[in-house]
Amino acid sequence: MKQKNIKKLPIGISTFKKIIEGDYLYIDKTKEAYDVINSNSYAFLSRPRRFGKSLFLDTLKEIFQGNKKLFEGLYIYDKWDWSLTYPVIKISFSGDLRNIEGVKRNICNTLKYNQRNLGIVCDENQEYDTCFSDLIAQAYKQYNQRVVILIDEYDKAILDNLDQMEVAKENREVLKSFYGVMKDNDQYIQFVFLTGVSKFSKASIFSGLNNLRDISLLPQFGTICGYTQNDIETTFLPYLQGVDLERLKMWYNGYNFLNDKVYNPFDILLFIDGGHRYRNYWFNTGTPSFLLKLFQQGSYNLAKFENLKVEEALLEAFDIEKLNLATVMFQSGYLTIKEEVERRNKISYILTYPNLETKMSFHDYLIGYFVENQTDKNEIQNSLIDMLEEANLDGLEQVLKSLFASLAYNNFSKNNIQNYEGFYASVIYAYFAGVGFDDIKAEDATNRGRIDLTVFIDDKVYIFEFKVNQSGALEQIKSKKYHEKYMADFNEIYLVGVEFNSNERNLVDYVWERVF
Repeated sequence: MKQKNIKKLPIGISTFKKIIEGDYLYIDKTKEAYDVINSNSYAFLSRPRRFGKSLFLDTLKEIFQGNKKLFEGLYIYDKWDWSLTYPVIKISFSGDLRNIEGVKRNICNTLKYNQRNLGIVCDENQEYDTCFSDLIAQAYKQYNQRVVILIDEYDKAILDNLDQMEVAKENREVLKSFYGVMKDNDQYIQFVFLTGVSKFSKASIFSGLNNLRDISLLPQFGTICGYTQNDIETTFLPYLQGVDLERLKMWYNGYNFLNDKVYNPFDILLFIDGGHRYRNYWFNTGTPSFLLKLFQQGSYNLAKFENLKVEEALLEAFDIEKLNLATVMFQSGYLTIKEEVERRNKISYILTYPNLETKMSFHDYLIGYFVENQTDKNEIQNSLIDMLEEANLDGLEQVLKSLFASLAYNNFSKNNIQNYEGFYASVIYAYFAGVGFDDIKAEDATNRGRIDLTVFIDDKVYIFEFKVNQSGALEQIKSKKYHEKYMADFNEIYLVGVEFNSNERNLVDYVWERVF
């Protein structure tokens, strides 16, 4: 029986006014909005796609325009001075951004839109940056009030072109010139807020905006976007009757921006709308192909991304001249912060996959890139599940051989990745993670060393050691007594030594042993 007074879900809606007037469900983020406004003049927020950035930006617009009625019952209602209103310039990037002409056209169109909204006319023949400058100055003069500038997806014109780097660089210079206008018009500006996925260094794109404050990893703004566990257990509870909340958390929670962990809103809304079916909702909205190209070009061991230590600076800057896979995966939402570590006044972070959806989907996507024949891929994945659930270690050898035989090595023709142990570990890890085994550990530490890969299934543990052009994989596991770590908690422990030959690009020796 359908419950009364249950609000509609705001799927695909990023307009605050439409949500409130349409009686859609809204999770109150006006405290965060109030705090951002009162503690910053120029602020920047980085979050992955589909995380509610556009809605938050639109909420700021309605606040500054003084639309008090929309905020009745919300945190900010009795705290904001609604008698003060500001001219708002709102800029967002969409449409064709695949060449410099398209980007300039996009900018000119959004500036014309703002001119109409503000009742301002600029010279038709002005360049995009001059027009922006003129718009700011005229808005200040006409309204006798400083201007608020809100920029959504500030980096889209660059990120959309990472597969054609020259265009990305050209677009970066256009944006640098465009955003630089704000520095010269600071006297007319009350507040600036930018959102995006990536965090480019100030020198590369925000030249001169020395007062731009990055709030992306400030704990007080850690839940500025996304749904908290408390939101799930209170506001969303009527929508989740009969749902195992622990399973929901395992699938979709886990994004950590140094406050309470959050869910991606897109996942939760579509999970409810889809009849409580566990699907890859966020992931399927689009994964950038350049992630695969980065893996192809570098000697990365994706298994280590389960527990990856990086320096603070690596998360702070996105440099298209030197793309780093860990940086890109963190900023685009495929990795998140597991732990913050401070040692001798130096901060670093341990990264991991946020949840089962991201971990499983990313690796399944990666395997789809590795393998030419998708039928082979599906058969191998199903066989992996069978072999490990049944502890059929002899059968597992044949599955692994089929796995590597199915790889499209032409994807790696420009490097020597087949000589790198991490490549083989990455492929096996990706297959295990891609089929949904959620309890996998890479580089698991013991008092005698680190285990290459450990897979936990029910009451069984599989300990893997990989060697390339070397022997002694099983002997290393046994000599270091890796299995002793698990003897108290599991009924079956299997040791698996796998050795590869880079010339044959497949395993040449496979030995296993049950020790417990």
